[in-house]
Amino acid sequence: MQNPQNPGDSGVPRPAPILPRVERQRLHEMVVEHLRKFIVEGVLSPGMKLNERELCETLGISRTPLREAFKVLAAEGLIEISPHRGASVSRMTEAEMWETFELMSGLEAFSGELACERITPAELAEIKALHYAMLACRVQNDLPGYYSRNQEIHDRINEAARNSALRQTYQSVNRRLKALRFRSNHQTDKWDRAVHDHEDMIKALEARDGKLLGAILRRHLLEKRDAVMQIHPDPVGDVVTHND
Repeated sequence: MQNPQNPGDSGVPRPAPILPRVERQRLHEMVVEHLRKFIVEGVLSPGMKLNERELCETLGISRTPLREAFKVLAAEGLIEISPHRGASVSRMTEAEMWETFELMSGLEAFSGELACERITPAELAEIKALHYAMLACRVQNDLPGYYSRNQEIHDRINEAARNSALRQTYQSVNRRLKALRFRSNHQTDKWDRAVHDHEDMIKALEARDGKLLGAILRRHLLEKRDAVMQIHPDPVGDVVTHND
């Protein structure tokens, strides 16, 4: 196997990402969840070619559920499938990043405005509990734990908006941005600013101030976009190995 950044290197292949084995129950859904998580957290990086045989061996599955998972992820825009080159993790251009974050900022803002009108006390309590759990992860420097709770807070706000058309669009757009949103927190100052924004979100939600929450969410997403653009472009992802 050759390193894409050093085509002349034909030495020892790079080790594959360590992926946990998947239980047979809910096999298809779990394969999708695992692969989606690895893409978000950068284990499978943008541009990386995905080797079916290697992934099947590592996950302990056959090619059928893996290929079904690939189709789901391709529909979500997370991977690309070529008849001749196989599957690879999708890469977004700078223009796509800019425009998608811009769209997401509007979806987040509208979600916040509607949520302030429609959220129940029980839903608000759950979001606050997630917020405190997120802060605990920040103290422990647990980025994956922090990020999962962070995203659940945004998702719960969107759910509380109670608009099914908004919900469907939000989920579709957000899937393409999750990996980039995760990466934006690798810088400590950006991470701390995100925590501060979330504290302001909770206060606005408690006050049922939709305009304020919408403004905070819009600014929050646009700052995420700016942070991502500062670290783009990044090198082409390493190739796991060529498909059989």
